[in-house]
Amino acid sequence: MAGSAAVQLGGPADFFDIAKELVHSHHEKWDGSGYPQGLKDLQIPIPARLMSIADVYDALISPRVYKPAMLHTKAVKIIVEGRGSFFAPELVDAFLDLQHAFQNIAHRYADTEDELAEKVDFAISAIGQDLS
Repeated sequence: MAGSAAVQLGGPADFFDIAKELVHSHHEKWDGSGYPQGLKDLQIPIPARLMSIADVYDALISPRVYKPAMLHTKAVKIIVEGRGSFFAPELVDAFLDLQHAFQNIAHRYADTEDELAEKVDFAISAIGQDLS
């Protein structure tokens, strides 16, 4: 298959442009220490700046096969500590205003114990070891 995803899937180019910005730049940091390009402050596309907060929050409060979930209050503290270095200051302020909406969404879409067990089983089979 050749061509862009927008051409192949027949979707709106704007959607795919934003998706590309999200995927490519959400690991950039406000202070320029992120990756892959070391973009700084306003060089980072707005969708990526937004996604970076959502991505970090989700990573912190969600259990993973390699770590337990973190409490909401601790995750908020970590995001606030990243204000102006990791994250755009005004977006951290907006996050603080909306933190309970983030928490409600996270609870609504949290993995069940069975889903987590499936992920553990998949991870174990993917590395080819039985860790139980």
